[in-house]
Amino acid sequence: YPLSVSLANDSPGSPDAGSGPGAQPEWVDCIQASDMCNQNPYCSSRYRVMRQCLVGKEKEAMLDNNRECQAALEVLLVSPLYDCRCKRGMKKELQCLQNYWTIHMGLTEGGDMDDSSPYEPVAPNRQPDVFRLASISSGFHCLDPERNCNPCLDAAKACNLNGSCKRQRSAYIATCSKEDPNKGETCSKKRCHKALRLFLDRVPPEFSHRLLFCPCQSEGCAERRRQTIVPDCSYKDKEKPNCLELRKVCRQDSLCRSRLADYLVNCWVTPHAVSTCPNQDNHQACLASYARLIGTEMTPNYVDSSFSNWTISPWCTCKGSGNQEEECLNFLRYFTDNTCLRINLISTDYKTFYYHSKSLHILCAAAFIKQLKKMPLTAKIDQSRRRQLTKTNTTNNTGEGE
Repeated sequence: YPLSVSLANDSPGSPDAGSGPGAQPEWVDCIQASDMCNQNPYCSSRYRVMRQCLVGKEKEAMLDNNRECQAALEVLLVSPLYDCRCKRGMKKELQCLQNYWTIHMGLTEGGDMDDSSPYEPVAPNRQPDVFRLASISSGFHCLDPERNCNPCLDAAKACNLNGSCKRQRSAYIATCSKEDPNKGETCSKKRCHKALRLFLDRVPPEFSHRLLFCPCQSEGCAERRRQTIVPDCSYKDKEKPNCLELRKVCRQDSLCRSRLADYLVNCWVTPHAVSTCPNQDNHQACLASYARLIGTEMTPNYVDSSFSNWTISPWCTCKGSGNQEEECLNFLRYFTDNTCLRINLISTDYKTFYYHSKSLHILCAAAFIKQLKKMPLTAKIDQSRRRQLTKTNTTNNTGEGE
C-alpha cells in the first residue's frame, strides 16, 4: 500500500530514523500515530470504520464476518498505528491506549489472552543493587537484633516524611474508607481505584513500592502490608467472580487490559523456561508492572496475613468453571504461581532495605532538629531536663532490679 510508505517515512519512530546511541526507538506514540492517520483521507476513513466495528456487544461477529471491518483492519495494519506504543504515565495515557486497542483489539478479540504490551519496551536497569526497589522477603533478618523490626511501619514513617507521599497516601486512604450512601456500600470502589492510581502515578517508587513490598517476619507486619491498599474497598467485593469473568471485564477496559498485558510481558515465563524473568536486564520491571495493576478491575493483593507462606491473587475464584476450569486455573497461576514475581518479592538482597533504613534515621533526625530550632529556648530546656530525668530514673530502676 502507498499509505504505509508515505506514513512510515514521516514517522519519527520508523527504522529510517537511524541507529546508534542517539537514535529514536522504532515506534511512535499512538496519539501521534492517530494524528498522522487522520491527515491521510484514506487512512482516516478506515480508522473511523474500525472504531465503529468495535462498538457494542456484537463486535466479535462484526470483526469475523463484516467485510468492511476486515478491509479497514487490513489498511490499518500497514499504518503507523499498528506499531505505535504508549509511555507509562504519559499525560494522555488513556487516549493513547484506546488508539492502540482500536487496532489490536481487532486482531485478538475472541482469542486467548493477548501477550503483547501497548507500552514502550522496558529499558535495562543499569543502577547498582543498593538502589534497587525494596522487595519482600519471608526470611528477612533485622539488621539490629535488639530492635523489633517492622519494615512496613518504617515504610509508612518514610512516606510521612515526604510531602507528596504523605498527601497522596492520606487522600487514597480517606477516599477508600469513605462510605457511599447512594449505593448502600461502605465505599466507592471506582473512586478508591482512581485515588490509588494517582498515588502510584505521582509518588516516587522509593516510597510507594516500599509500602507495597516491605519484607515481613511477623503476622503484624504482614497484615499491615496487606492493608496498604485498603482492601475492604479496593480489593474485596460481596462475592468472588470467576477469574475468567474478571479477565473478560478487565479486557473490556483499555487501561486494565493494557496493564494486565504489561504485567504478563514483564512477569510471566512458562514453567519450563530457562530464564526466571522475561526481562533479564531489568527484573524490577515485574514489580513496577504489578504495582500498576493496583487500582484496576484486576487489582491484586496478599490474600491473608501470612508472612512465611504468602499468596498473591486478584479477587476471583475458579470454582464453578466447568469445562473451563483448566483455562481458569492457568490464568490464576499468572499471580499465584509466578516464578518471576515470587523471586522479586523474596529477594535475598537486603542492601536496599539497609540503605533505606539508614536514610529513614537521617530523615527522622533532620526532622527533629528542624522542630527543635522552632521551639522557644525555655521549651528546649524543659525538654532537655525531662529527657535527663527519664534517663536517671531508668538507671535507678535498673540498679534496683539487679
